[in-house]
Amino acid sequence: MVYDTIIVGGSYAGISAGLQLARARRQILIIDAGQRRNRFAYSSHGFLGQDGEHPGAIASKAREQLMAYPTVEWVTDTAIHAKAEQEGYAIVVGSGQSFAARRLILATGVKDELPALPGLTALWGKKVFHCPYCHGYELNGGMIGVLASSPLAIHQALMLPDWGPTTLFLNEAYTPDAAQLAQLARRGVTVEAEPVLSIGEDQADITLASGRIIRLAGLFIQPRTRLSSPLAVQLGCELEAGPTGEFIKVDAMRETNVPGVFACGDAAVAAGNVAIAVGDGARTGAAAHQSLIFR
Repeated sequence: MVYDTIIVGGSYAGISAGLQLARARRQILIIDAGQRRNRFAYSSHGFLGQDGEHPGAIASKAREQLMAYPTVEWVTDTAIHAKAEQEGYAIVVGSGQSFAARRLILATGVKDELPALPGLTALWGKKVFHCPYCHGYELNGGMIGVLASSPLAIHQALMLPDWGPTTLFLNEAYTPDAAQLAQLARRGVTVEAEPVLSIGEDQADITLASGRIIRLAGLFIQPRTRLSSPLAVQLGCELEAGPTGEFIKVDAMRETNVPGVFACGDAAVAAGNVAIAVGDGARTGAAAHQSLIFR
């Protein structure tokens, strides 16, 4: 069977793209390995109608609604290889099966690469975050830390005082210039130059090299990101540099430089959250559908 569209990635962007195609009565296949980027978080915020819900519950309900459409199929596996064929594209999954489609949507997401700080990984998504809009409000105005791992830390440090008193831990990652120090001072940000030794096991409490402990309601970091899947590179999709890592370059219709290959969600935007991923997926699904008609 040749599907109208294969969507690789069954998280928020992929399901949203699939919903547009399913409602157009197109035959689609979603291939998903079950590795949502936000699977470490207890709750999701900023998405209309779902504010505060568990991210897994949002994804499960969305999948249930999508699978109610009779033209949708779902394969739980990892897509490991993609290649162009005469009438479209073929995807090979870990089990060895191969699937073909006229169009391909890459909703493969990214992986976060966290700073090497003892205790940090265990608190990722719980007390350690990267998005103030997703998690800042729930810190209830408590003390907030920003752990610098790159110059991007200045951006977070200047934003976060709207959510609580903020300390920027330079951690020998970079040195703010005079203009940046003046900006931080105007925002009331405390700058801590002493190196960070570790973070607490259950709370985001910072232990400095001297042994001094600074208690925090939450800690924000700037993880590097990398594409979760090699498919875009295998197909020859052009990438572009973002503030935290490369992402797939798309045009206004969410199509890559490879005809018939579209991309959406975190794999195709410089920064995102659930609401952005859902909207981006909806745009991409509609664009892929129209490409089946008008070319």
